[in-house]
Amino acid sequence: MKKHSTLGEFIINNQKDFQGSTGELSRLINAIRLAAKVVNHEVNKAGLVDILGAAGETNIQGEEQQKLDVYANDIFMQTLTNRQIVCGIASEEEDDFVVIKGNNGKNDNKYILLMDPLDGSSNVDVNVSVGTIFSIYERVTPTGEPVTQDDFLQKGDKQVAAGYVVYGTSTMLVYTTGKGVNGFTLNPAIGTFYLSHPNMEFPKKGNIYSINEANYVHFPQGVKDYLKYIQNQVEKGHKYTSRYIGSLVSDFHRNMIKGGIYIYPTSTRAPKGKLRLLYECNPMAFLAEQANGLATDGYQRILDIQPTELHQRVPFFCGSSSMVTTIKELMSAYPEDADY
Repeated sequence: MKKHSTLGEFIINNQKDFQGSTGELSRLINAIRLAAKVVNHEVNKAGLVDILGAAGETNIQGEEQQKLDVYANDIFMQTLTNRQIVCGIASEEEDDFVVIKGNNGKNDNKYILLMDPLDGSSNVDVNVSVGTIFSIYERVTPTGEPVTQDDFLQKGDKQVAAGYVVYGTSTMLVYTTGKGVNGFTLNPAIGTFYLSHPNMEFPKKGNIYSINEANYVHFPQGVKDYLKYIQNQVEKGHKYTSRYIGSLVSDFHRNMIKGGIYIYPTSTRAPKGKLRLLYECNPMAFLAEQANGLATDGYQRILDIQPTELHQRVPFFCGSSSMVTTIKELMSAYPEDADY
């Protein structure tokens, strides 16, 4: 039987991919691995303890926080802060970014981390897969000084690493450092991640489309045209199937393996879109491009968007290149600010 390398071994063997790093990025990814295992343990026993349901509070976006949202956020915050391997953290569950101070009051670390600690958390109540999304950048402020908002408002193409953890029938950590995408599956018996999906790539052509079609009447015309295009293709005998879990990590993961497109457009209900550029779209777009896929807001490359605020929302189209290209072409027939 072929021996699979562990995540720790893989990080060490690929240290050369971490340009200019003195081991900090390796330690940061190891810390994410540790926090993910703790969260995974809690997610898997959620039905046995008082951690299901709403926490009774809302986050900065006005959304009701789930108990596991708060728990996952706390675990990742504590793990990364205690190890002092980042100089700042921004989380979807926090109003503002968090400055990490060193023992001497300064922080000489070079990396910041942005995260969605538990994507799709409302699905836990019904035993559906959820996930963690993370994004890593080098700071732009001088080393030793407190980080500022400028460190977090960088374009997605400045990411040095990004990834996600999917807590499902098996728990996987998938990440990239700009040298392709690799997936690691957790062996729960010994608590070790093993390389199970090397060099992951989107099939160029896919037949899965992931969108909440119940909101059809609220979609922009370009998206309606794409759904009509799919229906016409089906009538001609081409195979397409709709698969929508409602958890970005789960939908993205399936589509990357099987071939498909994830669509969360603007709508009359969400004129700016719903997904967050910094915590969800940028890291997933980085992964998609490293896996031979594409990611766009319908008009421009996600990774080229200049963020203007921490909790900025954007429309998101991501997946197999031929499918994303087709919907972008259909969207281009209408002005970006056109009425629906």
